Amino acid sequence: MPGNTIKLSDIFMARRRIDSFVRHTPLIESHRLSEQSDAQVMLKAECLQATGSFKLRGATNRILSLSDEERARGIIAVSSGNHGRAVSYIAGRLGIEATICVSESVPQNKLDAIRTNGARLVVQGRTYDEAEEVSLRMQREKGLVRIDPFDDPYVIAGQGTAGLEILEDLPDVKTVLVPMSGGGLISGIAVAIKIADPSIRLIGVSMERGAAMAQSLRAGRIVEITEEPTLADGLAGGIPLGNRYTFDLCQRYVDDAILVSEGEIAAAMRFALEEHHLVVEGAGAVVIAALLGHKIVGLTGPVVAVLSGGNVDLQVLLGVIKS
Repeated sequence: MPGNTIKLSDIFMARRRIDSFVRHTPLIESHRLSEQSDAQVMLKAECLQATGSFKLRGATNRILSLSDEERARGIIAVSSGNHGRAVSYIAGRLGIEATICVSESVPQNKLDAIRTNGARLVVQGRTYDEAEEVSLRMQREKGLVRIDPFDDPYVIAGQGTAGLEILEDLPDVKTVLVPMSGGGLISGIAVAIKIADPSIRLIGVSMERGAAMAQSLRAGRIVEITEEPTLADGLAGGIPLGNRYTFDLCQRYVDDAILVSEGEIAAAMRFALEEHHLVVEGAGAVVIAALLGHKIVGLTGPVVAVLSGGNVDLQVLLGVIKS
């Protein structure tokens, strides 16, 4: 995929490449959210992917693009959990040796899933950024191939296949809400929907604690953030200063960035479980939190809210339910 741009054709090629590995996830109408928002609200249930999150799309597209020589060298990834789970899952199915680096803050359920998939798991560093330093060192020392969690054209194109599905299932969509961290998911969806119809409003949603992309967009440049404990652990981590793709795409296409509190995230997780019988992790629930909290001014429908993942630790979920 030459050049520094991601084209719509790249996303269509990604869909052909990953079709046998990735589910076309459903749009589920939320009558309660529709009533509260005075607009039809549909939930894009990426929490129902085989590995429990949208990350399977991008990881699969990147790994399937590798040459035989690259596959033989082995791959490495840094992750806050879901990317590592996706990489290890696909690597296991293709017989590729995978190393996944995570920080000490990654929940146990995500660690267990990565180990179950047969990858080598390296838990080192207090934060995502420290784990990334470990992964970069190991990559250099061992000659491994890096599978970037978001700032890679194949990864972005893979995530963009979710945007194609949104357009196919709801062609008259007017607003799309997407959880936003490093920007891989929202960038891919942006290329798909904004090329199809530039008037579709694209809104990124993050937690108040350490929202790297939201803070960078507001500053007009990539800024360093302090990583803090959050229910939306899947959105944790900073944006490297050498970012090549996602920050530019987010600057170009994201119409607004919304932040939600920890209490609002917890309420959104409970809502998903009680109202729709969906287990949604904090990172995926931020879009519901934005709607429940009436955070979006001038909301017009139909609306699609992307539930990016459902890999929540059981003890965390029980704590949220009881709170």
